[in-house]
Amino acid sequence: MNRGYFLRRVPGSVTVILILALLSSCTSSRIVIDPKDLSYLYNPTKNVFSPRYNVINASDDRSELSVKFFANQLFFSEANPQGIPQSEMLITVKLYNITAGRMLADTAFYNITITREESRQEYVYSVPLKVAPGKEYMAEVKIVDRLRREVVQAFVPFNTLSYNNRYNFRALGHFARNPLFNPVVKSNEFINLVYIKNPPDSIYISYYKPFIPIPDPPSMILPEKTIDYGPDTIIPLPYSDTLPMNFREKGIYQVTLKKDIADGYTILNLGDTYPELTSPQTMIEPLAYLAGPSELDSLLKAARPKAALDEFWIKCGGNIEKARELIRIYYTRVLYANYYFTSYKEGWRTERGMIYIIYGPPDKVYKTNDGESWGYRKPVIRSRWGTRFTVQDDYLFFTFKKKESIFSDNDFYLSRNESLITFWAQAVASWRRGIVFRLDNPEGI
Repeated sequence: MNRGYFLRRVPGSVTVILILALLSSCTSSRIVIDPKDLSYLYNPTKNVFSPRYNVINASDDRSELSVKFFANQLFFSEANPQGIPQSEMLITVKLYNITAGRMLADTAFYNITITREESRQEYVYSVPLKVAPGKEYMAEVKIVDRLRREVVQAFVPFNTLSYNNRYNFRALGHFARNPLFNPVVKSNEFINLVYIKNPPDSIYISYYKPFIPIPDPPSMILPEKTIDYGPDTIIPLPYSDTLPMNFREKGIYQVTLKKDIADGYTILNLGDTYPELTSPQTMIEPLAYLAGPSELDSLLKAARPKAALDEFWIKCGGNIEKARELIRIYYTRVLYANYYFTSYKEGWRTERGMIYIIYGPPDKVYKTNDGESWGYRKPVIRSRWGTRFTVQDDYLFFTFKKKESIFSDNDFYLSRNESLITFWAQAVASWRRGIVFRLDNPEGI
């Protein structure tokens, strides 16, 4: 049995005191030097568990933030009075009204005990939040694993601007009726889509072909590549919350309440193996950041694509062992780019994904309401003044701005300008020489 304790709302100052008291009793493995730095959000080595998040607008004055834990990421201990495997978690939420300039709108905390069930792979909990119509919000979520003394943090945007948008729909697995946190589906998967408000008579499914362009290098000042085409097909369907829906073809599906309304719920079919890379083609395509167009085309059309792929990496590394290490690092980054940055296209095709793959996880991340900045550490600058030495850290920063999109709330574009020195050519050349590029360690892998 899973037990939830103390689901209630308290004054903001009291909540802060309670949270700080708990955190001060924990010894975190993360040493925070810069309190505004959120780089651990995109560094899987710094997070021992990675919950998923989802928001629905249950009514005009209440939204529900759902948190999903994966069983294989939880730590269960039998050191409790019952002597059974349990995990102890604390979910805390600060809800900010972004429309009002980041005003604190609500706070909540949820102290839970999760009892392990052998056949269960996921555990989902919901936290109600007080909202008002016509607003944009940001939920700042902190989750404390009280047994391991680990903390993870997330920033979950949503809004109450419309009754038609994605936050008014709940997606469920058709057979297990399990809530779906990720809009990416497989070709053989069936789902139910539930509209939270009064049931409509019909819904409309617009199909868009997959978006396949990749972003231009950050050193180039060119317009962002976005969807500039309309739907191939629009299919009307009678609405039913138990209607089994299957999205067989790869592409983008937009479910709306009316034919002439673009706002709705987006479902993606990005291939049956996504986000993983299990075939030569899925591994060759992300090489677009290292290989020229003709070289990439030759790899894709090779009679033996796997052999061509191996030959590409052996040529870069100089030997099989070095090639294996390059492959491991490059495609691990591609995988996590898919996990972190998927919008209406694969995460590796986004501009954040491009930077992440070539430069690696950022050393600094700063977030604002409308974007984020990534910093990569340059070689340390040492200067001498008399008998004193000073050490200065310098960073290469990339700034990403959030873009309003009918398809995704995870769509960002790179802010480009002529003064931005990116070291892109050096980075690509380094990879092609068998060296994983780093600004502060250009010689080592």
